[in-house]
Amino acid sequence: MGWIGKLLNGGDAKNKSEPAPVIAAAPEIAPAPMPITEIDALYYRWLAGAGSTQAPAQTEQQILAELTRLTQEPLAGAALVPRMPAIIPQLMRTLQEESMNAAELSRQLAQDVLLVAEVYREANRPRYHSRYNSSPSISSMESAIMLLGQNNMRMLLARVAFRPIVSMQSGGVTMRAAPQIWRQSEKCALGASLVAPGMQANAFDAYLAGLIANVGLVVAFRLVDQLHAPDAFPQSSAFIAQVFAQARMLSVRIAELWEFPDSVTSAIAQAGQLDADPQAQALALGERLSKLRMLADAGQFPADDSFVLAGLGEDALAAFDKLADDED
Repeated sequence: MGWIGKLLNGGDAKNKSEPAPVIAAAPEIAPAPMPITEIDALYYRWLAGAGSTQAPAQTEQQILAELTRLTQEPLAGAALVPRMPAIIPQLMRTLQEESMNAAELSRQLAQDVLLVAEVYREANRPRYHSRYNSSPSISSMESAIMLLGQNNMRMLLARVAFRPIVSMQSGGVTMRAAPQIWRQSEKCALGASLVAPGMQANAFDAYLAGLIANVGLVVAFRLVDQLHAPDAFPQSSAFIAQVFAQARMLSVRIAELWEFPDSVTSAIAQAGQLDADPQAQALALGERLSKLRMLADAGQFPADDSFVLAGLGEDALAAFDKLADDED
């Protein structure tokens, strides 16, 4: 090799320094999604404000036995929650018509003062008016209906129909837990409806399923109120898992009594199962997102914790952000 060759090759091979060995960085191991049973346990204990004293196993068994009985006798379980206003099914039928008649819907709404107030309140929220350069307040029911649109009206009426289910409960633990359960139900309904289209599921059915899925849990907390001793709280992991399973089945039975669509009742029954249909998968994801959002907003852990966000796709992450308390 001539000197030019040596120059181009950096000199003689024997004088060349050996390249430093490249040490591959250890691959980052993504955290596994938090099991839903663990989320349920955290959520249950936070809802109840449970202390450290554990109730006897006998107390837990009594509560579970009564919850099982109500699941087998859903009329008794349904008697513990007020049925939705009689006008709601009529309104829902009107809203499901392909061409919504605002005048007819306005006439139906006028029969219920609470519904009228809710429609006006919703129509005058800032998020609807930012698109219209801060237009004046809506003072006509027909204008409110047209502004909200069919989908928002359906969701609004569903929310109003179910709100009394938790607001009319009584008892120490239930009084604490019920308002939080309702907030989580609303977040679950919204979250499920947001992720439903990407899962080939019906968004409004997902919304209805999210609202009704917790009816059985409200009943369960009423039983806890009635049967547990003040100085010891039922909170073993096995008990909590069974409470959520039995409460889900009671929700299904009550939804059937209230003549909900089969797609809604089957979604509640199947949510969390590996072979669940898209509707149930949307509900299960809505439940996960809403419970994590509630816990994060309550300061139980950071909203950006890797164990919170693990396994969530782009749509789910976007929905999780929309469920924050400060979202309008």
